[in-house]
This record gives sequence, C-alpha cells and structure tokens, in this order.
Amino acid sequence: MHMTARSYLYVPGDAPEKLAKASGRGADALIVDLEDAVAPAAKESARDIVSKWLQEREAGRPPTWVRVNANQDLMENDIAAVVHPGLKGIYVPKAEDAGVLEEIARLLDQLETARETSGVLLAPVIETAAGLQAIFDLAAAPRVSHLAIGEGDLAADLGITASDDEREWLPIRIQVVIASAAAGIQPPSGPAFLDIANLEALRASTRRLHQLGFRARSAIHPAQIPVINEVFTPSEAEVAAARRVVELYEDAISRGSGVIADDQGRMIDEPIARAARRVLLRSELASR
Repeated sequence: MHMTARSYLYVPGDAPEKLAKASGRGADALIVDLEDAVAPAAKESARDIVSKWLQEREAGRPPTWVRVNANQDLMENDIAAVVHPGLKGIYVPKAEDAGVLEEIARLLDQLETARETSGVLLAPVIETAAGLQAIFDLAAAPRVSHLAIGEGDLAADLGITASDDEREWLPIRIQVVIASAAAGIQPPSGPAFLDIANLEALRASTRRLHQLGFRARSAIHPAQIPVINEVFTPSEAEVAAARRVVELYEDAISRGSGVIADDQGRMIDEPIARAARRVLLRSELASR
C-alpha cells in the first residue's frame, strides 16, 4: 500500500547547493520546486539543473516529487525534463480541471515507456476557488496519490484573512479530507507554514490538521521538519491501542463472531479496524 510521507520539504529547483543537501534534512519526501521558488528568467536553467540532479542522485532516497509550473507550455516541458527512474511524482499547482490531469497521465504513459520507468504519481494542489469546486473530480483522476492544499494562493483568491487559530480554514480543509476519502486516495497534505521561526505555532497548526484527517504537511525550512514529523507520528499509546484493536478484530473474525468489543466494551467493526491498521502503517513509516 502506498503511504504518503509525514513531511514534504520544498527545495528550490535553481539552487544546486540546496539540492545537494536536501536528502539529509530529515524530511520523509522532497518537493523540488520549478514554480514559485524560481524566477521567470531562471525557469529553463532550473529545469536543466533538476533533470540532471534527478538522473545522478540515488533513486528514491528520499522519495522526490517535482512541482511543475501551472502554465501549460512550461508544465509540459517541465514534465518531459524530470520523468526519470526514481521520480516519485508530480505536484500539479493550481489544479482546477480533471481533464488536465488526464492529459498529464497520458503524457506520463508515453514518457515512462520511452525511459523505462513507471508509477509516477500526481498530487493536485488546491489553490483556487475553481480547484475547490472541482475537488472531487480532481481526487478521482488517474494517477492521483493525494491532494495538497496551498492556502497562500487560496487565501488571495477567496479574500480570506485567517485568525491565529485558523478557524476560517476549517470548512475548506474538511472538503479536501472528504474528497480524498471519497476517492479512496491517501489523506491530504497540509499547507506550508510561513512563520518559520515560530515552531510552537507550527506545532499547534499541525495538530489541528491532524485532528481534521490530514496526515502530512509541507515544510519550507528544514527547522520545521522535526515538528511536523513528531505530530504525524503515532504515539506509543496510540500504536499499542491500534495493535490491540486489530488483534481483537482478527481473532473474532477467525472464530466467526459477529460481535466484537475492545477492552473497554466499545464496539469494533471493519472501519475501526481499518483505521487501526493505518495507525500501524504510519508507525512503520516513522521507524524507517
């Protein structure tokens, strides 16, 4: 089963020195950025840098995604340059149309055949009102691994000014979680936290995301990674409780019992057991 990472570190695509150090920063995955982090005049050179880096690095350590440009011409050239063995997937910014994702999937089919690779995934980034409106179709598109949310651009598009407790984002974030669950894809990844120095505020924000059903978030600075990883790592108590639920459920099923309860007398059914298995899988991810 494919599992999303807990933390995704953004790395500018035009900064070879940062790319060289990125794998050792502690993030579960990298997002090499060809979009916002790269000035218009540097787009072509950044594409060449990232293409070369992907072909020369140790494949898959850590899993690497590339955020391409939203402009169609730039996007196609970006994708053509970065599809090589070891690429985990493509972050598609300002995703609004499932038809575009289908076109990208067809392009990936061709590139994978030509370059003897396979399995490149897509992560649509919800950053506009149109993207929110199309979110269920985007989540169900081919190759989509998980959704991500870009709240900086989305705030500008919607006119949102968020409070410290981020209450204004609640109805929007829950839509992203619901669309992900309905499509049967992985839980979504949360937005970058822009106040790099305020790690306690990052922790509180990330806990709110976790409570809503997010299981990852992006980082824009290596200092944020330990906090994000900590919040999205199940505690020892959570792992023990999940393991007990799975044991009880599997034992009852093996005995043909239709009535299952945990040690506190609470009913256990397949969805509860499935959620417990997810906790165990996330714990395994954290221990790698």
